[in-house]
Amino acid sequence: MGASSRLRTYQFLPLWEQAGHTIRVSSFFNDDYLTQVYAHRRPEVWNVLRCYLRRFVVLFSVFRYDYVWVEKELFPFLPAWAERLLSAVGVRLLLDYDDAVFHNYDLSKKAWVRTLFSNKIDQVMKAATYVFAGNEYLADRARKAGADRVIILRTVVDHEKYRQIPILKKHRTLPTGVGYSEVADASTGSPDLPTIGWIGSPSTLKYLGLVSEALSELYQRVPFRFVLINGGSVRYGKYLALPKEAIVHLVWSEPEEVAQLSALDIGIMPLPDDPWEQGKCAYKLIQYMACGLPVVASPVGMNNEVVCHGQNGFLASTQQEWVGYLEVLLRSSETRQAMGIAGKALVEREYTLAGNFQKLKRVLSEEGSGQ
Repeated sequence: MGASSRLRTYQFLPLWEQAGHTIRVSSFFNDDYLTQVYAHRRPEVWNVLRCYLRRFVVLFSVFRYDYVWVEKELFPFLPAWAERLLSAVGVRLLLDYDDAVFHNYDLSKKAWVRTLFSNKIDQVMKAATYVFAGNEYLADRARKAGADRVIILRTVVDHEKYRQIPILKKHRTLPTGVGYSEVADASTGSPDLPTIGWIGSPSTLKYLGLVSEALSELYQRVPFRFVLINGGSVRYGKYLALPKEAIVHLVWSEPEEVAQLSALDIGIMPLPDDPWEQGKCAYKLIQYMACGLPVVASPVGMNNEVVCHGQNGFLASTQQEWVGYLEVLLRSSETRQAMGIAGKALVEREYTLAGNFQKLKRVLSEEGSGQ
């Protein structure tokens, strides 16, 4: 249920096991916690305490392993004592970041959090044998924190899952066998209408509000369907000003994800230009491109690296740019196809699971041999 864990850890596990390594996974938060958070409910206190206790007990077993791979931190909202202690006694810690979690502390609205924990993640990074960072913004923070070895490790896709996706079918159709929500008919509108889509977690749904007016204006010029791939119980009305009949809500599921994305003609990724978003790793764009889709995105953080403006997509800063670039793509299937081909080639060249795994093996092999 946690995107970071799914992409940064779990999809690598079969490869490590095939290479002859033994893996033990010990999650901090559980599915009950994530279900409550995604539903915007306050997490149950006793469940959270059990999560902290379970992590504390697990630490007594770390000495039997060659490496301890930690996503972000061992104990949220506690000092960095655990990481510093393990490092001091010789445990080889591998720290992984695909979000700017340090801003949970140094930019917190709560004064006591800023006072106690502003440099907590810096201390964690400094204690690591390696820090793996999803983009340059995160890597730069690790270097400034004093981390000895910082490696850029992009968030990637298993492109084998996407390899059979045809680039730009003349009329994409919505996948069958997936969940639909809040629409009377999953085939809303003419099947000939091009489709703009967005995929994300419930916590990132708010970003669609940044382009709500642009999409509404665009709809008056060029009719289209908007596909929202998200949780099953989300309320998206305040983030999308489109007519209800123009919106198709697909309930996200991991087995159906590629089929859901392949139903789109254009993928979008709006972001505000804020510190937290600077740490985003452009995974939506990489997914869209793996499906052969052109993209339109905000020029924020790693989006600037993934999108080659005018080649595999567009970078839009203003409402009129969002309207204009999307209109170009809606009106020209040839442009969509050319950009889709360019994006897919980029992903297969630079953003693959196999490529990242080879990089990881090489780094740890060199570290193990003392180089």
